[in-house]
Amino acid sequence: MFVPLYDGVRLRFIAAPYGTWLLVGLNALVYFAMAAGLFGNTERIDEALGVTPAVLLGNATLARSITLVPPPVTILTGMFIHASPMHLIGNMLFLRVFGDNVEDAMGSLRFVLFYLLSGLTGALLYAFMLPQSDGPLIGASGAVSGVVIAYLMLYPRVRVFGLVLSFLPLRIPAIFCVGAWVLLQIVSAFSGGDAEVGWWAHVGGLAAGAALTPFFKRPEVPLFSRQTG
Repeated sequence: MFVPLYDGVRLRFIAAPYGTWLLVGLNALVYFAMAAGLFGNTERIDEALGVTPAVLLGNATLARSITLVPPPVTILTGMFIHASPMHLIGNMLFLRVFGDNVEDAMGSLRFVLFYLLSGLTGALLYAFMLPQSDGPLIGASGAVSGVVIAYLMLYPRVRVFGLVLSFLPLRIPAIFCVGAWVLLQIVSAFSGGDAEVGWWAHVGGLAAGAALTPFFKRPEVPLFSRQTG
């Protein structure tokens, strides 16, 4: 496992990554509001605002007492619901490390749209791959996966500082550390990894990110840059 901490790539086109900060802030705000009980029972909120494939595809229905939004809207709301502090921190750490440079390459508004489209695609693929599932999909992982693959396509040679095996500090080219993470998501989805993880949502986010990055990046920003830091 590789935990990214810092990459050192300077911003070229924007003064600050406001889009990334906004998304991190919204995710954190929703989590703390849930933890404070402002939304009521947390498990009920997961069901009400998370993407439940069987409900989304019309194979099941939620009780009226649970329903807060129409099922299609959960594709959006589910991206901002996290199950635990570590779930939130893990997703936001990846978003913070990789998001600012992807935002710089795209522009803040396009970046936020790109993030949302990656998350939406991840949720839809998850639902279609597991159409009878009655467990809600929550978390920003699909959207973050889109950001991660965009970073890999834009800055494959940049050395990312992080913790290998969660304790050994090293600087590793993104093509290796990020590439290994991407490969893990794909292999885990096809091999049926930990059932508690929405692997197909990750794969959907990766697919959307890879397809959209060439169209969302600025024309002057090359794909597969030779930049190393």
